[in-house]
Amino acid sequence: MQTLLILGAISAAIAVILGAFGAHALKDKFKEARYAAIWETAVQYQMYHALGMMAVGILSHEQLFGTISTLTWAGYLMLIGTIFFSGSLYILAVTGVKKLGAITPIGGLLFIIAWVLVVVSILS
Repeated sequence: MQTLLILGAISAAIAVILGAFGAHALKDKFKEARYAAIWETAVQYQMYHALGMMAVGILSHEQLFGTISTLTWAGYLMLIGTIFFSGSLYILAVTGVKKLGAITPIGGLLFIIAWVLVVVSILS
C-alpha cells in the first residue's frame, strides 16, 4: 500500500533527523547520561518500524502474502506503536518525567501485535 510506504519513509526521515538532533543539539542538554541512551532507543525503534512499515507496504502492494487488510493493520499498528513507544521515550528523555514510561509498553505491545499480524499474513 502506497500510504504505508510514504508513512514509513517519512518516519525514517524523522528518525534520522531526531537521531542527529539528539547527538548534536541535545548532547549536553540531557539531565542525566541515561536520557541520551533513552533517546537513542527511541530513534532505533522508530527506524526499525519505519522500515517495517515500508516492508509491509511492499508486501501489500505485491500481494505476496495473506490478506491486504491483515498487512494494513500491521503497518498502522507499527505507526501507532512508534507514536506511543518512541514518542513517550523522546518526551521522557527531554523532560525527565518518569510517569511517561508507563506509556512506552503500550507502544511495545502494539509492535508485537503488528509483527504477529505479519506472520499471520504470511502463513495465510
